[in-house]
Amino acid sequence: MIQTPICDLLGIQYPILQGGMAWIADGKLAAAVSEGGGLGIISAMNADADYLKGQIEIARSLTDKPFGVNLMLMSPYADAIAKTIADEKVPVVTTGAGNPAKYMDAWIGAGIKVLPVVASVGMTKLVTRAGATAVIAEGGESGGHVGELTTLCLVPQVVDATDLPVIAAGGIGDGRGIAATFLLGAQGVQLGTRFLVATECGVHQNYKNKVLKANDISTITTGKRLGHPVRSLKNAFSKAYFKAEYSDISDEELEAMGTGALRLAAVEGDEKRGCFLAGQIAAMVKKEQPAAEIIRELFTEAETVLNGAKKWVK
Repeated sequence: MIQTPICDLLGIQYPILQGGMAWIADGKLAAAVSEGGGLGIISAMNADADYLKGQIEIARSLTDKPFGVNLMLMSPYADAIAKTIADEKVPVVTTGAGNPAKYMDAWIGAGIKVLPVVASVGMTKLVTRAGATAVIAEGGESGGHVGELTTLCLVPQVVDATDLPVIAAGGIGDGRGIAATFLLGAQGVQLGTRFLVATECGVHQNYKNKVLKANDISTITTGKRLGHPVRSLKNAFSKAYFKAEYSDISDEELEAMGTGALRLAAVEGDEKRGCFLAGQIAAMVKKEQPAAEIIRELFTEAETVLNGAKKWVK
């Protein structure tokens, strides 16, 4: 069985985190992943503190194992959410879309482990100095907000830039991907798209079906013009948005096009107007399964791959 220092650090059985997916990663999914031996994550997304408190209560009612909260730093409620995380003493917090340094003293003081998502060596060094517990190096193959570097290039550079444990994310869909990131120096992985089709995931069935039907060229990156690139599945909305980026539409109009699109996909299953965030590994996802089964299969395969790699060493 694969165990790394991340397991002891976070109090989990397998070195795997579930990504904080807005409108998707709720208390129920987080609890299922934690019960399955990983670290489930609740997405605070753009919701207020009352929503987050409710999801934390759900998770705690379903598991006594550690779980975390993801704070999207661009949220208009970021300050209130950060305080709620500290007040609730959630075991782990992950952050995205910015530098969490202003909140880290309060979190660390509350005994919370802080795992910022980083997409560059520069951000890695900043959060390391600020006292992060570990970092999540996320490559541009992931779904949602993406950076420029691929996981293959980013992870080893981040490993070299910090003495903190590194968790790899982006483009990891099976045991081979997990094994590959461990060889790059990572001690754990974070997966989002793979858990979209967990039985316990409450995302609309249309969303799950689109992931299950995806092929290798089913994703598209939009939003570069506004400085916040996003990877999603191709559909009428994403194609129209991509076309609009290269038109004479104003930035304000372009931003308005995307308002509410993720909710339309995740909650209402609107296949034309919704934005279906997913990573490039969507084509590798073949069936719905319980979260615990997904985790076991991933690490059984990873162990087989790592053992098999020894045959190349003479």
